[in-house]
Amino acid sequence: MDLSVRLNRLNLPNPIMVASGTFGYAREMQQIVDCSRLGGILPKTITAEPRIGNAPWRTVEVSAGLLNSIGLDNDGVDVFLTQHLPYLAGVGAPIVVSVAGRSAEEYVRLAEQVGSQPGVAAIELNLSCPNVSGGVDFGTDAEACGKLVGAAVNACPVPVLAKLTPNVTRIVSIAQAAAENGADAVCLINTLLGMAIDWKKQRPLLGNVMGGLSGPAIKPVALRCVHQVRQACDVPIIGIGGIGNIDDVMEFLIAGASAVQIGTANYYDPTLSTRLIDELPGALQSLQATQVSDIVGSLKLG
Repeated sequence: MDLSVRLNRLNLPNPIMVASGTFGYAREMQQIVDCSRLGGILPKTITAEPRIGNAPWRTVEVSAGLLNSIGLDNDGVDVFLTQHLPYLAGVGAPIVVSVAGRSAEEYVRLAEQVGSQPGVAAIELNLSCPNVSGGVDFGTDAEACGKLVGAAVNACPVPVLAKLTPNVTRIVSIAQAAAENGADAVCLINTLLGMAIDWKKQRPLLGNVMGGLSGPAIKPVALRCVHQVRQACDVPIIGIGGIGNIDDVMEFLIAGASAVQIGTANYYDPTLSTRLIDELPGALQSLQATQVSDIVGSLKLG
């Protein structure tokens, strides 16, 4: 069984990746997960300068999901390059580094700087964080998204992925702009904007009032976005949103994703990703498939 997948210039040993912000820097998982088996690891999003993130509370459990408002808390690119990347580069799985900037120019500088480092397989442009000021600006306007992706692709020596927000009227337009400007793949989706309230205190539970909803609750929305983009755009898709078992993985593949990222499930079931790799061959075989690409986008309509 051939589990390898190709996302334009990015080749992965299998389609099971772990999403940025949910797997730390892999070092935290080394005692319980064989990270070398993963299709790809996305460390926590990094920014040019250190960020302290948002005020607490930063996470709230809700029905069938998790609200988070971390605010891109990180130590900045310099610390990442000196303290985290050397370890990540030796893990054995492709390392896709998620970056976010305050401006288009900062995104491009980060993509160029980090993408030129040994051990970096690709850059994911986080165009869709709902928890910081301006975090979704480039993911909600097709023209701005296209220009940013194009500039990053031209400056960055490794493949570039665009992580998009579902908090738009027409996600297909944003994905099309990313594809036309050279994105090797689009990642669908980031979190849905939501909030939680303590009615007794008459106050929001999150310190930032609103945050991003992830987990099983958003899977139907993510599947819809993957399907719509697959039907309209010629660009590889990485599906994200509520994946918790092999059935979820197969649904995303059939909807049109070539790979998936495991996010919220890493918090309550950190060994899920490697189990999914073990279970994937049997699921593919049940559809008489011999490789992942045999079933990608095979949804039957009508």
